[in-house]
Amino acid sequence: MVDKSGAKVQQMFREIAPKYDRMNHLLSLNTDRYWRWRTIRLVPPRGEAPILDICTGTGDLALAYARRTGGRVPVVATDFCPEMLEIGEQKRVAAQLPETSLTFREADAQALPFEDGRFQIVSVAFGLRNVADTDQGLREMTRVCQSGGRVAVLEFSQPRWQPFKWMYGWYFRNVLPRIGQWLARNDSNAYQYLPDSVGEFPAYEALAERMRQAGLTDVRFYPLTLGVATLYVGAKP
Repeated sequence: MVDKSGAKVQQMFREIAPKYDRMNHLLSLNTDRYWRWRTIRLVPPRGEAPILDICTGTGDLALAYARRTGGRVPVVATDFCPEMLEIGEQKRVAAQLPETSLTFREADAQALPFEDGRFQIVSVAFGLRNVADTDQGLREMTRVCQSGGRVAVLEFSQPRWQPFKWMYGWYFRNVLPRIGQWLARNDSNAYQYLPDSVGEFPAYEALAERMRQAGLTDVRFYPLTLGVATLYVGAKP
């Protein structure tokens, strides 16, 4: 059983924060950029209501939404690791985006500090599996989403097509953790946590059903890159 206690996850991401972006791009062969691009294409902004990205890390998906809207729609990015948020803020400044278009805020995904029905899109990219209580995280995302809005979950998944499933599974379990640990040395064994947490996390119809139980309707999922990642989208009634 993977330890997803708040203190454990915070410490792990605190240690790898300085190398987080570089490692993501390297280990995914830059495919993570494509996955975020597809997310925005499949879940585009509509109107002027704000957008929320939780477990934002260094803010790549939030930045992508802010660029897509040209600053016309406020984007709020939350995470409970201040070191990650600091890097996200540096990236916002480098991108010359005003703070009114993208705001970084420390918050727990299980108790979001926002009123009901505030956001047109509530997204999370590769962060929901790190939340100790997945169902509570989904309920909070649904709560702060406005009626008619959408909840989007982009997450790693395990491919189902053979022989790619076997080959990728072997790489993911045996090669990726060693490369990650070697390049981003840390005391928390973060890159062993990655395959372990993905292996335990519900995927495909299992996660779609959890989203329905959280109050979402018309839940669909879109496998990306042969199922290495999957985008789940649900609507708030």
